[in-house]
Order: sequence, then structure tokens, then C-alpha cells
Amino acid sequence: MRSIERFSAEEDARALRARDQEFAAWAQGCGAIRHVAETQLRVYDMHQALAARHVAGDGVPFFRMLRALDRVTNAAMWLVAHMTYAMHVYLDGRSLQAADFKVNPQGHMGGSLNMVPAYAGYLAVNALTGITRGWLMGQGHCVSAVDALNVLVGNMTPAHAERYGLSDRQLSRMAQDFYSYRLAADGSPESPLGSHVNIHTAGAILEGGFLGFAELLHVHMPLSGERLTAFLSDGAFEEQRGGDWAPRWWRAQDCGMVTPILISNGRRIDQRTLASQEGGPTWLSQHLKLNGYDPVVFDGRDPAAFAWAIWVMEERLQLCIDRAHAGTMRYPAPLPYGIAVAPKGAGFHGEGTNAAHGTPLGANPYFSPTAREHFNASARRLWVPAAELAAAVDCFGRHRERVRERDNPIAHRDVAQVEIHPAWRELTNAAPMVSAMQAIDDAFVAAVRANPNLRPRFGNPDESRSNHMVRTLELLKHRVCDVELADQEAVDGGVITALNEEAVVCAALGNKGGINIAVTYEAFAVKMQSALRQEIVFAAHAKAAGYPARWLSVPVVLTSHTWENGKNEVSHQDTSMVEAMFGESSDIARVVFPVDYNSAAATMREVYRTHGQIFAIVTSKTEMPSVFGADDARRLVADGGILMRQAGHRIDEAELAITAIGACQLQEALKASQRLRRRDVPHRVVCLLEPARLRSGRTAAEETHTSLDRCGGELYAATRAQVLLCHTRPEPMLGLLQPILAGSAVAALGYRGRGGTLDMQGMLFANGCSWAHVLRAAAGLLHIDLADLLGEAEIDAIEGVGDPRVITGMTPPQT
Repeated sequence: MRSIERFSAEEDARALRARDQEFAAWAQGCGAIRHVAETQLRVYDMHQALAARHVAGDGVPFFRMLRALDRVTNAAMWLVAHMTYAMHVYLDGRSLQAADFKVNPQGHMGGSLNMVPAYAGYLAVNALTGITRGWLMGQGHCVSAVDALNVLVGNMTPAHAERYGLSDRQLSRMAQDFYSYRLAADGSPESPLGSHVNIHTAGAILEGGFLGFAELLHVHMPLSGERLTAFLSDGAFEEQRGGDWAPRWWRAQDCGMVTPILISNGRRIDQRTLASQEGGPTWLSQHLKLNGYDPVVFDGRDPAAFAWAIWVMEERLQLCIDRAHAGTMRYPAPLPYGIAVAPKGAGFHGEGTNAAHGTPLGANPYFSPTAREHFNASARRLWVPAAELAAAVDCFGRHRERVRERDNPIAHRDVAQVEIHPAWRELTNAAPMVSAMQAIDDAFVAAVRANPNLRPRFGNPDESRSNHMVRTLELLKHRVCDVELADQEAVDGGVITALNEEAVVCAALGNKGGINIAVTYEAFAVKMQSALRQEIVFAAHAKAAGYPARWLSVPVVLTSHTWENGKNEVSHQDTSMVEAMFGESSDIARVVFPVDYNSAAATMREVYRTHGQIFAIVTSKTEMPSVFGADDARRLVADGGILMRQAGHRIDEAELAITAIGACQLQEALKASQRLRRRDVPHRVVCLLEPARLRSGRTAAEETHTSLDRCGGELYAATRAQVLLCHTRPEPMLGLLQPILAGSAVAALGYRGRGGTLDMQGMLFANGCSWAHVLRAAAGLLHIDLADLLGEAEIDAIEGVGDPRVITGMTPPQT
């Protein structure tokens, strides 16, 4: 039995159709697209509102544009199906024969079919309002929807435009390129199409291969005055916590309009989503309301419903902006959130089933006549005659003053480099010890103050005051909805604080039009890795394609690190993050180990003078002596390493090199050097700030980043014995530094998983990384008697039979 509301909507829609022929012509639908009464009424209200404001958009009459939208949507779904299954595409709509199909069809077809109306509605609302929005898609495996629509309407990047177009030959090539697996001569994929969004997808800013991060990123992306539509998945909704916190962070003062839309198809790969199991859109709406959202539920099968939803969400958000400007806004704002309800794979055979996630026919039409029949029947329903399609496409190509979607500003950030002029520390005997984290703090504050046009974001999971980011916290303040401590918090604060590393690092990564930093405990940075990796991968691909990213590089500072966090047990002692980062492209993922105030200041200066890079900066919060003057600190950053001429002994005849990577490691190396000097043992001490600068480049980009040829010889000369003293586990560094270790006898010392409730010196001793362990390694490499370097009590200590305190420097208790 129909509800009264449903009956009323149908009656009202019928009355409108009777008196408006243009509306009625659209309302009858086309192919797989049907417009329910509720959508008809909503769209008519939108039409009336735009007409009252004299908004003509690109100049195409409103309902003519929507009729074109129906046809382009059908055609794109038709093309998505062909991209998955077919080798040949025929614009005349003929039934495909066995030989026209792929032997091995691939593609996330169900989700892609759901994304076609979504992205088509986004294109249409841009045309109807004359405003180009940015777009973001968390479910990057649905890329065929975006690529299909872009080729139909001519919104392509050069790589696509030179291969694809509206002919049988070009569309067949597109279908054949999709999951082709072909390699170019250099070993890269030959096709510009990928299984996920890539740099050749017009207007793309995120691969979307790591589900759940678009939810964390989107609210931080648009600057004031910009608009972004974010397409999200209900599968990803349960993937990553923090995605429903956006109302906590959105502010009319410094954020653009953002319209998140969740595609609620109720399916993960193997099972229904948790939201579906809990009660579907009704439960989800209630959940969102509890988190400060203003949910908008609509028909996810209808592209016009998407266009309306984006428009109405922006209308609601504009009311929030108006209230904020009038001083009556109380945060969190009721951020609109679209819920597009549709079965998975709507519009094609197998919709709503688990099979719809991938290849919904259940069998391969290349071999199966039944599957072939199902494909052709579904495709026939979606096919649009060539003349109708051409007329529809023409409606999407009438841009006037606005840019094409591929050129939206959010996808093309270009931020001028920032110059920092550090207050360098003098090297004097009277100079006090200072934390390198203070240099990080000073540099970021200086950068923000000097660039008030750049929106600042500090991703803070907690304890940044104890990590010496005091001036930054005082300048930017924690962003809160209700201010409790006015000297530390503000409604428009620039510090995004939450006990969730993924959420706060995304505040920095999303703010690509501004200036950013994130600070965390080293051990917990591994929770940020996936978020960082997707940025690194996308930036590396952009650079390789000739479109290097122009957003300011982002420092992710790893402090309270493994060696100084001994008091908190082994859970807080983990070097995995930087070891993983060494696996990424070194010209994009830069791992650096400042050792004092000046080297940290020089590192921060380098960060904001560069673009499109992620810096993992392992920085001690412990106060330590200053080691490098300004000139040497700048050189250390420029080359990645430096020969410490103030240390070592008879360095021109040295056969031994001690390489320190990390702040406390350098202090131990200097202690060992003093003993070697007293024993008249020639040696060199090398400090590596950025070890990957001395690796063999795995790609052309890494080759241009290396300083191996330029400074490797200067650092190591003819040394034949090397002791590596590493912040990390030693094994990754042995592989990384193979070019400078080849031909030498090597001992590598580093973190070996030993810990507990210890101080820094205890951690160093427990992991065999104290100055005395360095000397034992050196004696073995040089074949000299260890007793020539260490006393009997010291030898007993490192052999595990004496008192470690003779090495760690702790005063033994009085007896």
C-alpha cells in the first residue's frame, strides 16, 4: 500500500507534467534511466530556483540539458560494460558475437555502473550552474565510469585524447586498453587507462586505491570560494574511522564548499556492508545526524538526482556560510551529506548481487551463449543512437567562462615556494644544548607568519606540546567547536587534533593549496603510511608523466622516537615507518635524520622550497649539542651527507669510516671517534642526513636525485672498513647503501628489537649501538686488539658479563 506522501508526490508530478511539456519530455526517462516522482519534484524546484535567479549556466535550456544527461548516462554505462567485456565497440549498437568479447574480462563493473550517474550528474550540475567543481572519488577502482564519460563529452587529458574518441576504432582501442596488461619498452604500462584513477584521468587528484582516505581528505581540500564533490563508498565507510568527523573541521571562514556523496549500494566484495546490515539508508541517516551531518537521501540510479543533490547540498551549505558571516553560526555546522541509494550494478544484468562487484554476468560471453545473450540484452537497453548521442554530447561542450572539469583548480595546485630564513645557532663552547624539534617549531611558525595567504594546517594526533611544537600551538591553536581554553583553542584554529593518526595526517595532505605539517610519535607513524603512500604514488606518477605536482612539500615529523622513547616499552620503539618509506621513490618520499638544531632548520628550509614531496623527518625532541654551523647544515641538506672534518683522525689516510644516521647515533659515533683519536687510529666520521641520496637510482627520477657520484668519493675516499651506526634496523640500510659499501668490510649496528623501560643510553646499549659497540666493531674490521681500544671493565660490559653503566655513563649506586 502506497504511503500518503508517495501518492501525493506522484499526483504533484503528474500535474507538473501536464502543464510543462519540456519537463514531461524529460520525466519519461530514457533507456535504463527512470525518474521517480520525488526526483521529478526536486528537479523541478531546482529549475524554478535557477530560473528565478537568472542562472543560465552554459546556456543550454534546463530540461534539454537533463534529457542530454539521460542519454549520455546510458551511453557511458553501455561503454563501461564494453570496457569490461568487449574487444570491439560498435556505435551502431549491433549485438556482439563471441569473437567480439575478451577472453579474460576484468573490471569492477558494478561499482563503475553506479558511478556513471554520479559523475554524469556532477558534469550536468556544472553545466547547469556555470560553475566547475573539483571532484574526488574514494572508490578509485570505479575509474571506467569516469573515463567513459570523459571520452564521450571530450573532457580528456592529452594521453587519452590522442588514443580515444567517438569512433568504433577509438572506442574499441579504449576497451582493449582497459586491463590490457601490455608493457611499454621501458617496462611501464603501455595503456594510459588503469584499474584505478591515475594521473591521466581528467581532473583526478587521488588514486582511490586505499579505501577510506577520501573520507578523511575531502573536507580539507577546497579553499574558501572553491567547490568539491566527493564520491564515497559505503564499503569504505567502515574501512577507516574519522571519515564522519568532517563537521568538526569545516568552517565557513577558511573552507570551501564540499558535497560528500556516499554511493549506498549495500555491497562489499563478499558480503553486504555493515551499514546495510544495520538498517541501510535509514540507519545511516540517523548515524550521520548524530555526528553533525545533514543527510540527503536520493535515488542513486538517476543522474538528475545527483545533479539536484549537489545543488541542494550547496544551497544548504550556503545558508551556513551566511549565518557564519552574520555571526550566528554555531559549530559544528550541519554539513550536508548525500546518500545515493541504488543496487550494486544498477542498470545491467546481475544488479544487486555479489557478482556485480566485478563481472556480473556470472560467465564469460566469449565462451557462454547465455552470458552473451544477457550482455547483448542489457547493452541494447543502454544503447543510444549516434545522432541522439551527438546532440546530447553537444550540450556538455558549451563551456563559456568556466574551465573544463579536467582543469578544475583543486586538481592543479600551484603554490609558490616559501623561503625560510632560520635563526642559525652559533657553535660555541658556551652554547646550550637545544632540541632539534625547536628548530622544526621555529621554522613552521616563520613560514606561516611570512605567508598569511597560505592556509596552515598542523596534523596533531596528541602531545605536540611535549614534543616542543609550543610556538606553533600558540600561533594556530586547536580547532574546536566549543572553546574551553582561549589561549590554546579556537573555533577557526589551524591545529587539527584527534587521537587518530590517519585522520590528522589527512588534514595536512588534503590542504594542498596551503602550508602543512604533521607531527607524531615515530612508533605510531606506521598508521599514517597508507595515507602517505597514496600521495607518494600519485605524485611519482605525475612526475613521470611530465606533470610534476606543484603543491608545497609536506613534512611528517617523527619524534619521541625509538631511541628516546624507551620508557614506554617496546610498543613505542619501532623504526618501521622510515624503513617502509625507503621502499618508495626517493625523489618523492624523502627520509631525513636531522642531528641538531641547525640541520633541522636547514631541512625545514628545504621542505618549503620544494614541491610534491613527502618528507619523513626523524627528529629527536631531546636536547642535544649543536654540531653543524649554518654552512655545513645547508651542505648536509644539499648533498645528503657530510664528512665531519671536526671529528675523525688523520682522515686522509683513514681505512675506517664510521657512518652515523640519526642524532643519538652521531653522538655515539663522536664518542667512539674521541677514543680512536686518543689511540691514534686513523678514521673518518660521516653523518648521513638523507641516506637514500647515496643509493643507486632505481628509476631515472631517482638517478637525478642521487648525490652518489658527486660526493660519495669525498665522503669515503679509499676506506676499506665501514661501521654503520643506524637509527633504523641495520638490514634495510645495508641494502640501501650498497653502492658505498661494496668492496669494504662492513659492520652494521642498529635497532634490533631490544627494549623495555629504558632511557636513551640504555636503548643504545641494549641494541648494541653504544660508542663501545662501535669500537668493538671497528676493532674486528681493522684486525686490532680490542684491548687497545677499551678497558677491561668496558669489554666485560659489552660482552654481557660486566656492568653496562661503565658504558652508558650512569653513576653506579653507592655500596
